[in-house]
This record gives sequence, structure tokens and C-alpha cells, in this order.
Amino acid sequence: MRLPSLKHLHYLINVHKYQHFGEAAKACFVSQSTLSSGIAALEDVLGVRLIERDNKKILFTPLAEDVVQQAQGILLAVEELTQQVQSFSKPFGGILKLGVIPTIAPFLVPQILMMFKQEFPELKVFVREQQSDIVLKQLNDGELDLVLLALPYPSSGVVMKSFYEDRFYFAQHKDSQLNTGIKTEALNADYSNLADNSLLLLEDGHCLRDHALSACSLQRTEKINSFSASSLHTLVQMVNNDLGVTFLPEMAIASGILNNTDIIISPLADSHNDFREIGFAWRIQSNRTKEFEQLYSLVKKQILHFLPDRSLPDRKLPDNSLTDKKSAEPKKHV
Repeated sequence: MRLPSLKHLHYLINVHKYQHFGEAAKACFVSQSTLSSGIAALEDVLGVRLIERDNKKILFTPLAEDVVQQAQGILLAVEELTQQVQSFSKPFGGILKLGVIPTIAPFLVPQILMMFKQEFPELKVFVREQQSDIVLKQLNDGELDLVLLALPYPSSGVVMKSFYEDRFYFAQHKDSQLNTGIKTEALNADYSNLADNSLLLLEDGHCLRDHALSACSLQRTEKINSFSASSLHTLVQMVNNDLGVTFLPEMAIASGILNNTDIIISPLADSHNDFREIGFAWRIQSNRTKEFEQLYSLVKKQILHFLPDRSLPDRKLPDNSLTDKKSAEPKKHV
């Protein structure tokens, strides 16, 4: 029995990914004619037509969709086998493809990479920044090895372990003209009293949007402004111009995102639900689980030494103190 080559399966996967022979050829670092010949050879070995194509489009047959899915699993298994064998002779000496979400990347990735470099200098880390659903799909598809994200987040087939609690703060301009109704009573605030269309959030797809709404227990959607920001820095500029109020994670505040602004912050009322978990995710069946467990333990042990000082700048609202909630160490995870 003739068997298809891994190279030809790789060609097929990339044609499916890009839906274009030219782009797939570039991704595979071969000429388009070489790629086309490889696909033809694969079809010959399997004895079926996988792709219908003309000058304008290509169409994968229903059978080809199933072949692509199985091919991805085969190539992933081969890659993990190779990594596993190499790790026995040289642990942490290979490549780590790390995915991270945008609301964490600028505030924590430099510290994480510093830890890895100090403890495992031969480990080469490549970082890819995307929203949670994308990095988790790439993780399951084998395009990423490890993901740094905010929890909770629904997923299957992966291990998720948190190492840090990132608290939320209510943020508004110090001389805000918005009728929030909570200017001096933030610790006991009822955020349903916010003015309609006053709450600014990140656009759909950012899990921080859902985490922030959960932290403030806001149910009334008319409070949310139709404008959706693509980044925390955009939210900060909107609030600094008194175009709305928002909720910001402590990680961003401690990193200086409010520097040179007139924004003041206050803690949320519910100290048991005012945070998002920060952690790692990897495939349950990954052959590198022991490595990821070690990386997780390293970060959990050292993270507070690498983060900015948790005593936030003096930006609290009148008659409220951040130290009531911030003086203690973060709650321990179990």
C-alpha cells in the first residue's frame, strides 16, 4: 500500500487554509507548480479527487474536508513526537510558540519572557498576539503550544491553570460632567445608576469586555455606549476626554497606562468578583505537559516580583481608599 507523504499533506493543509494555490505555495516555501504537483500526487496516492479548481476559485470536496482535518492531526502528532524526543536529550532547548491576548500582552509578556530567558536560556519563544477565541483555536490546531489568557473562558480539550488575579477598577475623568451618580460612593456603587450610553468597553471578541461586565454585575445594556474600542489605550483616551467611563484592569494601571491623564479610579464593590484570572492553557494531550507545568510553576512563584508595584498611583476618588482592598497579598489559588 502506498502512503501519502507528510510533505504533500502539509501542502493540502495550506491550500485549505489560504484557499489559494499561490499563497499556499509561499507559506510552504515552494513554487506554485511544485505545490500543484504535490497535490496531484496526493490525489493519486489516495485515489480520489480532493480539490475542484478553475481559474477563479477552488472547491474542497466533502471528503477533502475530512482528509484535511485528519492530516492536521497527523502532522501535529509527528511534530509533538519530534519535540518530545528532543526534550529528553535537551529539555527546554527547542521552540515554544506562545499565544497571548492583547489585553495582557503589553503588560505581562516582557516579564514572562524575562523569566523564561533567565531559567531556560536555550528555549526560543515566538509570540503571537490574538483574541482569545483565535489563540485557543490555534492551540487546538497545533499552531501554538501554550496560551497566556484571561479566565474564565469556555473551551474544550485544553488544560487551564491560573496564576494571578487581576482586579478591575472603575475609571472616570476627575472633573467628569457625566451623571454617573457614584462619584463619591464608589465602594458601594450601584452601576445600574450609570447614565445611559456612558459605559465604554472593548469591542466584541475581547474577553475583558465580558469579565468587566461580570465584575460590576451590570445587567442593563442601555448603559453601554455603542462605541467599542479596539484597545485599552483607546478606552483611556476616550475617558480622559470625558466621553465616558470604563473599567480597567489593575495590570494596565500599575504599568502606567494612566500616566499624564486626568483619570481617577476606585475599587469595585464586590471584592469577591472584581477580578479576572490570568493563566496558561495547553492541550490536554500535549506531549510537553511536564514542561508546561514547570513553566506555570515558575511564573506562579515569581510573578509578583516581576509585575509593577501593586500600590497603585494616588488616583482614587474622594473619601475612598484603595488600601482597604490592596494592602493584602492576592488571594491564593487552589
